[in-house]
Amino acid sequence: MAVRSGSADTVGARPHPSSPCRSATPFHLRCRWRMTVLVIGKHGQLAQSLASAGGNDVVCVGRPDADLRDPVSLERVVSSVNPDVVINAGAYTSVDGAEGDAEAAFALNRDGPAILARICAARAIPLIHISTDCVFDGEKAGPYEPDDEAGPLGIYGLSKWQGEEAVRQTYLQHLIVRVSWVFSEHAHNFVRTMLKLARTLDEVTVVDDQVGYPTYCPDLAVGLLKMAKDATKPGFAAWGTYHLAGNEEIDRASMADAIFAASRAAGGPSAQVRGVPTADYRTAARRPLNARLASTKAFRTFGVRLDDWRPGLTRSVRALLSQHAAAPAVEPKG
Repeated sequence: MAVRSGSADTVGARPHPSSPCRSATPFHLRCRWRMTVLVIGKHGQLAQSLASAGGNDVVCVGRPDADLRDPVSLERVVSSVNPDVVINAGAYTSVDGAEGDAEAAFALNRDGPAILARICAARAIPLIHISTDCVFDGEKAGPYEPDDEAGPLGIYGLSKWQGEEAVRQTYLQHLIVRVSWVFSEHAHNFVRTMLKLARTLDEVTVVDDQVGYPTYCPDLAVGLLKMAKDATKPGFAAWGTYHLAGNEEIDRASMADAIFAASRAAGGPSAQVRGVPTADYRTAARRPLNARLASTKAFRTFGVRLDDWRPGLTRSVRALLSQHAAAPAVEPKG
């Protein structure tokens, strides 16, 4: 179902360094070849991680200046920044909330990407569109490949799938990159939620039959910037759909255990984890039991392979604990 398209020339391409970039220092300091990356989205964890990784080469713009529901704002910001590549990190991301707010979910996840693709097509600017494991039904025995058949289980997944299709049908020079179980010290994510619960609860209930590859967002950001760099190379033709995720499988309950272990080691809160099957844990939207995304194609095409997520988990937990300690105490109401 994914599309691999023929070659097309890009505009604004610059020479590439002959040596690969290494991961010890920020992306913009590692690479002699420079580019301007416009990120749609500003406050989410991916946008913040891209800004940290890319430095001055990355321009993150969110609402109201770049609103996926407002074509005029998108036209204005693309014209103003004049980027070499656009990364769409903006989306409606509440999986459960989408079930009761389908109009907003489709506006942001389907219609917005279509608008952005048309704007990029008019300027021959490569577009990297971020998608999700939730386009799959989770019934496959092994990890999902980019060309596997989609089967979203809810409104969120359906809106993201239709957004992918809109990009494919609108513009040749695109990379659709599906990600899963993304975490960091930024914004809302599973790690932050578990630490918050552990401050008030002795036991937390977490599903133990949903499996995936956790993905440390700063590593994901570096991988995406490498893909962006290659996509602006003259003659690049490997357009299509890719997966980019961590490299160690774990279930949700076991990941919660890993979070609390890292927190205890840093002097933070922890809780007992009670694992339950998804069937016994009611939510507004169904999630795929198998969220594993195979990243082989991304490695084969771009040489991108994400590091083990566990060191990233330790860094995220320590950073979140520091943020909490530095936050002003909230006086109880009374």
